[in-house]
Order: sequence, then structure tokens, then C-alpha cells
Amino acid sequence: MNIVASEKLQKMSSSIFQEVADQKQKALKNGIDVIDLSVGSPDFAPPAFVVEALAEAAMDRSKYGYTLKGIPEFNEAVSYFYKQRYGVELNPASEVIQLMGSQDGLAHLAMAVINPGDYVLVPDPGYPIYEASVTIAGGNIYPMPLLEENRFLPQLDEIPLVVLKKTKLMIISYPGNPVTALADRSFFQEVVRFAKKHDILVLHDFAYSELIFDNNPQISFMSMPGAKEVGIEFNSLSKTFNMAGCRIGYAVGNEQALAILASLKSHIDYGVFYPIQKAAITALTSDFSFLQSQVREYEKRRDALISGLSKGGWQAAKSPATMFVWAKIPSGWTSRRFAFELIDSKGVAVIPGDAFGKLGEGYVRIALVQPSERLSEAAERIQEFLRETQV
Repeated sequence: MNIVASEKLQKMSSSIFQEVADQKQKALKNGIDVIDLSVGSPDFAPPAFVVEALAEAAMDRSKYGYTLKGIPEFNEAVSYFYKQRYGVELNPASEVIQLMGSQDGLAHLAMAVINPGDYVLVPDPGYPIYEASVTIAGGNIYPMPLLEENRFLPQLDEIPLVVLKKTKLMIISYPGNPVTALADRSFFQEVVRFAKKHDILVLHDFAYSELIFDNNPQISFMSMPGAKEVGIEFNSLSKTFNMAGCRIGYAVGNEQALAILASLKSHIDYGVFYPIQKAAITALTSDFSFLQSQVREYEKRRDALISGLSKGGWQAAKSPATMFVWAKIPSGWTSRRFAFELIDSKGVAVIPGDAFGKLGEGYVRIALVQPSERLSEAAERIQEFLRETQV
């Protein structure tokens, strides 16, 4: 019996994250000490009070059934968090939906709103699930170039009208992944006007909302006048509170879009484990001092890595946000060759930029998921690698 993957699945490229993981295992077997800066999974633990809330709720043996959806207290906690952190008023009953992590919602939204032949505007470079979700839904992808000379913002006026007439959804993300750029209020206001003019739903991925450095402002797309009329925003507790394995997140904004997404989810899942919801509620309604200390630690890590790389002559850009550095590699390399030879030679694992789209070529994404001392060591190994290879 020969079982063949669907045509949609065959259109999708293999996971670069798995390829890098395989290369990492190969290096470990060869006795190389690997510093893994590839996957963006926080190495920090959740706050103690969150773990305590999870443990306490897990002792209630009456709470091991299906939750089906977010309990009311969760939606209220999200509304509280958005009001306190971003100045956004949300109706917890209709403008908040719980997700099994933001990746879950990102994967499902296109399935919920896209028909075959519809176009979706997707950032290039962009997080892989954006493009994958559209492919699974049978939609057409129109890449929006994110170029350094444009501050990594898409040039909306350059998108052909013939494409816009068939476009149903636009995906943006600031702070971004892998490109760590920030958007200002004027750009978000432009997006609202653009979406209204062309009748396009906006999906804003805001997963790194609490990892913004150097006192830059935290700007939720939902804080823009008219944003709820045209868009929804995805957020997560994975990066903010280091609850990545708990798989809990949420989307907020346009009531109609959220109701459609909720309808699809009702056919797919049965809700997040009750104790995890209780832990998330505790996190979202805390005093937020944990977030302030955490962002300072990420800034320290970023500075240690950038400083170490600059000593070796690699002037990587200083990320204004997220848990990544989006670094333009020295000339003479392809992203993939650079990444794989770096693992083999020096045991430093990074993700090649072309994994995030054609315009990611020439870059690598480096995750700040190791202590500062380890990042400084990684920078020293990279210096040695560049000296020894000099293309």
C-alpha cells in the first residue's frame, strides 16, 4: 500500500526547524558542545505564582473534563490585560476568543475565512505558519516584501489593484518574527485605511508584545481607531509568561471574524485544560513587575550577543524587540550554507533566513534563548568560524 500526502501538503516545504534539529543531533553525536539558538522557545521558567496557580487548580479532580472554550474569567483577564498594558477596551464576551496557543489560531483562521482562489497578503520574510495556513486553505499567496530600506514595512501602495480585488486577508506582525522591526502608529493607521478601502480583513500577530526594548512604545493594532472594524490581533502567553508548553493564547478584535474562527474551532478542539486556564488568568492579572524584569534580561542578552559579534567584525543590527536577532550575514555565503557549516564547525545552531521566505536569503535568525554568558561564548565561536572560513 502506497500512502501519498495530499497535494496541499506536498506544496509545503519541509520544516527547516527539523532540519536544523537533525544537524544539531549529528553535531552532538560527534562530540560537539552545541549552543542552540535556533528555536524560539523561552529558556526562562514561568513566574512562581503562575506555577503555584497551575498546581493548585490541578488538585481539583472535578476539573479534568472538557472546557470547550475559554471560561468567562479567562476572557475577562485578557480584557483586563489589554486595558492595563495597551489602553484597549475589549468586550470579554464577544471580542476575545481563547486559542490553544497563537499558532493554533494562525493556522486555523485562513481555513475559516479563505476560499480557493482568494488572495492573502503575506509578509516576506514571515513566520512560516502564515504561508502554510494559506496553502492548507487553498488560497493564493501574494508576498509583501519587507526590506531594510523601507524599515521592514510593506509598501501597500505597490500592491497591484488586480490582486487587491481578489484579496480577503492581510497578515502583519510588529514586533515581527523573524524580522524584529517595530511599526509606528502612522503605519497602523495606514493599514486601517487600506483595509477599509479594499475590504480586507487584517490579522496582526502580536506575540512579542511584551518583549520590546529601549523604552520603545508597545502599540497594539487594536488601539488604532477603526481597527476593530477591519481586524483581529493574536497574542500568546508563550513568550510573555514563558508558558509555551501550556499551549494557551487568544485573539481579540472584530466580533464577526472571531465568531467565524470560534465556529471552526468548535469542530476541531474541546478547549484548554482548566488548570492551565487558571494559571493564565493569574498571569494576565498580575502586577506585571515580572514582565519588566524579564525584558531587561532579554535586553542584556541582546547586547551581549551584538557586542560579541561586533568584536569579530560582524555588525549585526540591534533588535528593537522580540527574542531574536535578525542578522545580515557576511557576503559570500548563502543563509543555509552559513547556518549548517556553523553547526558542524562550531556547534552554534541558528536558523537560515530563507526558511522565512525568499527575501530572508542573506540573513540568519538568532534566538536569545541562552544566558548572556552562553551568548557571549556563541559570539566568540562565530568569530572563530568567520576567521577560519573567510569567504
